[in-house]
Amino acid sequence: MYPVLFHLGPIVVPSYGVMAAVGVLLALALLLRTARLAELNPGLLWNLSIVGLFAALVGSRVLLLVLNWSVVRMHPSWLLSLAMVHHPLLAAIGIAFAIAAMVPYARARQLPWRGTADAFAAPVALALACEQVGALLGGSGYGRETDVRWAVVYTSPFAMNWSGAPLFDPVHPVQAYAACAFLMIAGGLLVGMRRIRRPGDTAGIALLAMSAAVYMTEFFRDAEGRGLFLGGLLDGPQLAAIGLVLLGAFVLFDRSRVSATESTPRAAEGGHE
Repeated sequence: MYPVLFHLGPIVVPSYGVMAAVGVLLALALLLRTARLAELNPGLLWNLSIVGLFAALVGSRVLLLVLNWSVVRMHPSWLLSLAMVHHPLLAAIGIAFAIAAMVPYARARQLPWRGTADAFAAPVALALACEQVGALLGGSGYGRETDVRWAVVYTSPFAMNWSGAPLFDPVHPVQAYAACAFLMIAGGLLVGMRRIRRPGDTAGIALLAMSAAVYMTEFFRDAEGRGLFLGGLLDGPQLAAIGLVLLGAFVLFDRSRVSATESTPRAAEGGHE
């Protein structure tokens, strides 16, 4: 595929980074709409997003630097390619840092967590769709070897160096499968927000749908670096997906919630300045 989108003289512009950035911008634009559908202040959710993005970026890259400190000490020039390195665990680490930073900010601004989660559901799915397109181009999270007619073949050394993708072997374009699933989920959630009555239902449905997409597409991904459990029956992302399904079910069947019309005053109080 095409791990390098284009060159600016000696500067290499990676496809993964560009698509991830496009995903973030599209998600932020969509968030302005979903925030209003959730009856929350778009400005507050925009600021919350920036806090989470900054924490995810800094946290994941600092941890990557710490884990490879011996390499950095011997070869300081490796720092120049730090932003090019992709690994399945980096996304999970970035999400953990983002949540750790966003929760206290949201509590300080008195944002209702269910309504906030509803507003973020479709934008997150859209961002993941774009990220998976970038992963397809760059070779991150590559698929298993296959002989299907739509298989992709990576030939650029950048794909191997940055993402560990195998060269010259036909593999499943599993990132495209995931991107299509996330894009359909984003569209469905956006349409459904107008009809769902209880705060938290959109977030619960999103957890179930995106977890199912992750679980199913993992069967087509190469297991390298993803962790194996139960004798190889499940990998790390699938195990996490099962946990998120349980969380989504809890959110959907939480009987302590009230209808959206009953909770609107509280949501407005916490979400508007």
